[in-house]
Amino acid sequence: MNKTTATKRGTKAPLRVIHRNDQAGMRTYFAQQGQALLPMLEMIEDTRVTIDELMSDAARAFVEQLLMISAMEVAGDKHPGKRSTAIRWHGQQAGRVVLAERKLSIARPRLRTKGPQAREVPIPVYERLCAEPRLADRIRDIMLTGVSTRKYQSVLPQMAGTVGIAKSSVSRKFVEASERALGELMQKSLKELDLLVLYIDGIVVDGHHILAAVGADRTGHKHLLGMVIGSSENAEVAKDLLKGFIERGFDAAKTYLFVIDGSKALRSAIEQVFGTRGKVQRCRAHKMRNVIERLPNELAAQVHAVMRAAYKLEEKKGIAKLEQQAKWLQDEHPDAAASLLEGLKETFTVNALQLSPALCRGLATTNIIENPNGRVRAVTKRVTRYRDPQMALRWTAAGYLEAQKGFRRLLGCDDLWMLETALGRGTAPVTKRIERTTKAA
Repeated sequence: MNKTTATKRGTKAPLRVIHRNDQAGMRTYFAQQGQALLPMLEMIEDTRVTIDELMSDAARAFVEQLLMISAMEVAGDKHPGKRSTAIRWHGQQAGRVVLAERKLSIARPRLRTKGPQAREVPIPVYERLCAEPRLADRIRDIMLTGVSTRKYQSVLPQMAGTVGIAKSSVSRKFVEASERALGELMQKSLKELDLLVLYIDGIVVDGHHILAAVGADRTGHKHLLGMVIGSSENAEVAKDLLKGFIERGFDAAKTYLFVIDGSKALRSAIEQVFGTRGKVQRCRAHKMRNVIERLPNELAAQVHAVMRAAYKLEEKKGIAKLEQQAKWLQDEHPDAAASLLEGLKETFTVNALQLSPALCRGLATTNIIENPNGRVRAVTKRVTRYRDPQMALRWTAAGYLEAQKGFRRLLGCDDLWMLETALGRGTAPVTKRIERTTKAA
């Protein structure tokens, strides 16, 4: 049946095929079938759904028709020569709408009020499509995956009618999005997070020292807690970070395990803020590195193996073994011996808490927070000039937030009940207590 054949009663009307390049046909069809577009109009207005991938002439015609429908809801149908409402149609003008990381040029209708003090009347759909938070967030995500502001336009689809975004605009949008993300991070309530462990470490970005913290809750999930400008060697900076956590709902009356590097200032800050409720585990990776760096190559591998073996022993036996190793090193390598003995007991905190081997591996080093540092460096190195410390902090936060998307649960998370019990934060199930007693025997 061709399209000129009359349709019989009860049969479907023949389909009309419109070529994708027939823009006039598109506009005519949309104008005739405006009611069919109303559900999509409601989706855009109610749920902020955007038509991210429609970048052709058909997309422009579709969006423009949506604007026409929205304008008709405000001003009524267009009736040439008839002005029965307080709002009248006033031609059209060029406009742009935001679709994901792109802007699309469109022709939008104009509405104005009548009278000597006439004013422009906004079109609801156009106002909604022009809102740009998603654009800023999308630009930030693209930049963090490796696209610089100079290369941003080259990765956008080269489609008809697509308007590229200038480098300055991209940079501005990134600043807005990253500032907002940093603010949300530093204001996020910690009251609902039942944290057991805090990993604290520092990173240097363009000469600016930044101290960051990641927490692990009782289920093993990791959370980026916050960061502050300043070195881990500055006790006041560390105290400000910890006090900030308390102000955001962190329960300072509970006992926590802090995993840190060898910073004495950070250790002092934990003691001042949490007292005996702050159990400290010194990072074994830092300790071994500090000792090995002070030894000749022929001896370094042997001492490294001894230290690894000692960390697997019960607390007293492990400490005794390393104290003996320090005696052997004292005469010819006093610096290495002193480094080995410094803070030795706190490298065995997880052993003293009688945790499982898997959980000990997850809690004995600051790798949990140092691994995201790699992502932070990949993000921050693309900036050629940092204007101030706040800019470095903003980019560092962006890198950590990007790394947080790939956080996995803590190694040995199934055994976290052991840490919870050891910290006096809970009671192990009867079956778990029996298993633990049997293993100890």
